[in-house]
Amino acid sequence: MTDTASDIRAESWLIRWAPPGVRPYLTLARLDRPIGTWLLLYPCWWGLAMAPRPAGFGWTDLWHAVLFGIGALVMRGAGCTVNDILDRDFDARVARTRTRPIPSGAVSPTQAVLFLIAQLLLGFLVLIQFNSTTVGLGIASLVLVFTYPLMKRITWWPQAFLGLAFNWGALVGWTAVAGELALPSLLLYAAGICWTLGYDTIYALQDIEDDARIGIKSTARLFGGATRRWVAGFYALTVLGIGAAGLSAGLEPLPFLLLLAAGAAQLAWQVAMLAADRPADCLVKFKSNRWFGLLVLAGLLAGRALA
Repeated sequence: MTDTASDIRAESWLIRWAPPGVRPYLTLARLDRPIGTWLLLYPCWWGLAMAPRPAGFGWTDLWHAVLFGIGALVMRGAGCTVNDILDRDFDARVARTRTRPIPSGAVSPTQAVLFLIAQLLLGFLVLIQFNSTTVGLGIASLVLVFTYPLMKRITWWPQAFLGLAFNWGALVGWTAVAGELALPSLLLYAAGICWTLGYDTIYALQDIEDDARIGIKSTARLFGGATRRWVAGFYALTVLGIGAAGLSAGLEPLPFLLLLAAGAAQLAWQVAMLAADRPADCLVKFKSNRWFGLLVLAGLLAGRALA
């Protein structure tokens, strides 16, 4: 590796302006790095946008979108807190993560657990604003939230388990409108898992040397020199899956597929320009997935509006 990517954004306005006693908790919840919230939120909005809805549902859509935004922010923070509690010993041994609040001593494990409980309570208050099916799915997602951090210890595919957790919102977003699961939502969920396998493999390239030293498993380590080809394959399945989901949901094909094609071009750029041996470049490519998420969302909204 020729450079390193910092895990703490000291230049974040949120960190600079927050009271000193609050800053470690904002960092623990990764509020200084919003990309994770976007990657959790987009599948929620995708499912919400794709679902067929009754006439006059517009204001409800807007309210649901706001609730999903709050929920994604809170639950991403909760997931990061769980991850840091369980990984505190590993984080202390990795250059990129040793300055995180728990391994650095800024937040004790007990304080982190109390912070986690507060986040979960807030997330539950958001969740109960939805219908019973969505509430049930939301509660079920906690199994993934609490088990994902352990997967890097026992499988070479922790990115797949992250995909299961991060794209659960595709199911929740759909049921918030439709009230029940259907094939398009399941296709969208599967496509999102492939998306996560791609972008989180890129993310894992940042730590590949430290992970090998301390015994942490990842798809980046598993794929080795074939990583670019695997990521390209995951991204191809992502585009095909989203396309199949949208068409099976009855979206107007032309605007949906045009914007999905633009998203596919963004993914192709990531693969073509990826410098796997430069952590800072891997971080840039990882973060650029917010644009793919936005293009897909625009396609789903346009396709549903014109359907």
